[in-house]
Amino acid sequence: MSTPSRLHRDYWRRGPDYRFGEDRTFAEVRDQFGLAGVRVGAWVSAEEQQLAANLVFDALADLAWVLKVPPWTLGLRGQLQLAFGTRGSPGAQAHYEPATRILALAKNAGGGALAHEFWHAFDHHVAAHLYPGCPPRALASHLWLKRPSLRAHPLNLALAEVFKQALLSEDGQAPSDYVRRAIALDKQLGRPYYSQPTELLARAFESFVQDDREIANPYLVTGTHKSAAAKEGAYPQGQHRRALGQAFGRYFALLGQALARQEQP
Repeated sequence: MSTPSRLHRDYWRRGPDYRFGEDRTFAEVRDQFGLAGVRVGAWVSAEEQQLAANLVFDALADLAWVLKVPPWTLGLRGQLQLAFGTRGSPGAQAHYEPATRILALAKNAGGGALAHEFWHAFDHHVAAHLYPGCPPRALASHLWLKRPSLRAHPLNLALAEVFKQALLSEDGQAPSDYVRRAIALDKQLGRPYYSQPTELLARAFESFVQDDREIANPYLVTGTHKSAAAKEGAYPQGQHRRALGQAFGRYFALLGQALARQEQP
C-alpha cells in the first residue's frame, strides 16, 4: 500500500501503485478492464489524454480493489464503453447512456463522478439477470420496486437485499429515512431526481466506495460526507449507511468469488 501521492494539482489518492510509476494509455485502460472501447474527444490534447488515462486507470483499479472483483469484469462482459472529453451533457460531470452502454466523462469536470456512473452501468447490466425479458434500457433498481418476483439465484437475492436496505424501512413496510430525505430534497428542487431508485442506489454505492478504509481516490468518488448535498441528507447516514455498506460488501464478495472461477474473456 502506497502513501498518499500527488497525481495532479487537483487529485490526490491513497492506494496501491498499480502502474509502478509508469504512464498508461487508454488502450491499456480498455484491455486491463475489459472495456468494449474508449473514445477520446478531438479537443483533448496529448497531455490531457495522458493525464486522464492515468487517472482513469488508477480509479478503475481502485474500484476493482474495493469491490473485490477481477479488474476485467468492470467492462461488464465487454459491453461497457468509456468516452472521455466527448459526448458531453450540459451541466453534467459525467453520464451513462443505456442505449449505447457508454460511460462518458467530461474533460474538465468528470472527476469524482466515475463511481456514480459506473453504478448506473452496472445497474443496467444486471437488470436482465434479475428480470429476464425486461426492456433493453431498464435498470434493475427501478424494476425492483415494480416487480417483486425476480429470477431466483444467490447473487440476485443478495443484490435484492441491497435494494431493500436502501429503499425500505427495517420492517420493509415503508420508505427508508434515506428515501424520505430524498423526497424532501426533490420538493426543494421542484422535480423528481434525488428520490428516483436509480439515483438513490447510485449515491448509496458512492458511499460504500468512499467508505473503504484502504482506498481514497477523489477522481473515483468524492462528496458523500462533506459536500452540500451530503449535509442536506442526500446520502445514506449513520447506522443505515453502515448496514448498506455491509449489504454491498456481501453482494460484491459473492460476485467476486463467482467471477474468480471464470477465465478472462
